[in-house]
Amino acid sequence: MEIPDYYEFLQISRNAESETIHRVYRFLAARFHPDNAETGDASQFFLLKQAYDVLSDPERRAKYDASFEDEVPPPDPLSSSIDFMDQIDGELNRRLAVLAVLYIRRRTNPSSPEVSLMEVEVRMGFPRDYLEFTTWYLQKKGYITRADNSAFTLTAEGVDFVETQRANIPVLSKLLTSSSGPSAADSTAANSVSVSAHKPANNPSTPEFQPERRTNTADRRSR
Repeated sequence: MEIPDYYEFLQISRNAESETIHRVYRFLAARFHPDNAETGDASQFFLLKQAYDVLSDPERRAKYDASFEDEVPPPDPLSSSIDFMDQIDGELNRRLAVLAVLYIRRRTNPSSPEVSLMEVEVRMGFPRDYLEFTTWYLQKKGYITRADNSAFTLTAEGVDFVETQRANIPVLSKLLTSSSGPSAADSTAANSVSVSAHKPANNPSTPEFQPERRTNTADRRSR
């Protein structure tokens, strides 16, 4: 039986304190409660109650953390569903994927939003040699920063881009709402937004990310 990731569902860090868990629970309970005519969702509310009952109890939380780490396999690399190898479209997809990975980290672990180059490489399933141009571009745009230890962090401008463009760029929405992306709670919020298939308006400060173009999982990578 697959164990749900309560931390992702609540959009909180695995080191979150009980006060944070309680505050997020109250906020989501008001949203998902069946009596809420606009956003009520019985199944989401049931899952929320399960998550709170476990994470608010120190003993049950410790057992959950141990069992979750043992049973839940690592997510598939993003390259299994997104084309990163096409000459032009692949580069645009790589930019989106890096932003998505950093955005998810900043949302779920705001106290430690840094993501190492190795973690980006593993998460994307893509060799770092092909990421230098991608990360250079995103740094120059001001969407990410790179520390001396090569760890990347999403900037406020990067957050603004992701949150304002996810409805305009299908591949970005897919990266953020897939099973390997953020929580079910975030997915619910995202699904309430109409995703347009048209290309966003040209803007000198906005990279034109759009393509995806992968219909199979054949590995075309070469190190």
